[in-house]
Amino acid sequence: MTGNQQEAPRSSARGEDLGELVVHASGTAGQVERVQQLGGLASALAKSAKLAGIGAVAGGRWLAEVLLESAPRIPIRDAALLRTHHPDRTDDEIAEVLVRNTSRATATIGAAAGATVAAEYALPAMLLAAPVQLAAETLAVAAAEIKLVAELHELYGEPAAGKISERGSAYLMSWVRQRAIEPAVGGPRLALALGHTAKRELRARLLRRAGRNATSLAPMLAGAVAGAEVNRRATRALGEKLTAELRGRRSVR
Repeated sequence: MTGNQQEAPRSSARGEDLGELVVHASGTAGQVERVQQLGGLASALAKSAKLAGIGAVAGGRWLAEVLLESAPRIPIRDAALLRTHHPDRTDDEIAEVLVRNTSRATATIGAAAGATVAAEYALPAMLLAAPVQLAAETLAVAAAEIKLVAELHELYGEPAAGKISERGSAYLMSWVRQRAIEPAVGGPRLALALGHTAKRELRARLLRRAGRNATSLAPMLAGAVAGAEVNRRATRALGEKLTAELRGRRSVR
């Protein structure tokens, strides 16, 4: 990728860092703050998408590049810190808290996205803004779930190997494939994990997730309710699946 297409995911026309905006929008926040976060992210994404071009946007390449940039920036707590933050709980109990809290966070993202649409639905401009709002929600939800994926791996003693950027990419691919990473994946082996096939999987996963999140674009407040529930269920299903897989690995060690 060359020229503007290469630089588009990194910043908007105002120089905002998309990776940081995605991570910020995926964190803990109330609905009012979440609406503001998603609005700022959507604004930056609109400028980035224009630079990336219709082909990159329609094919999912643009979304994938933004998430690839965001993944290594997601703050991840290791097992020791997680246990410090949740004293007197077993690892399985901590895992349940992580899954529950992340499910609530992604539900809040869906509700905020839906509330934004409900507030602006009568405006003709909203019809043009909807795809960008959908991209913002999809990326924020993905980042929140990648954090969950990473912290479950850390908690159960299966962390990815390598530098921060390599570990972030490994957890990203775990999210894409909806299964735990191979033990000690990272470093030189990561080049294989992020080859052409894996990037195609990432694009497909993001487009499927965006399709689910389209429920938040329903008129009135129906979108907020539907978006919250769709995200909550999907996040909980992912968390429970990975918890069972990682717990199973621990039991045979």
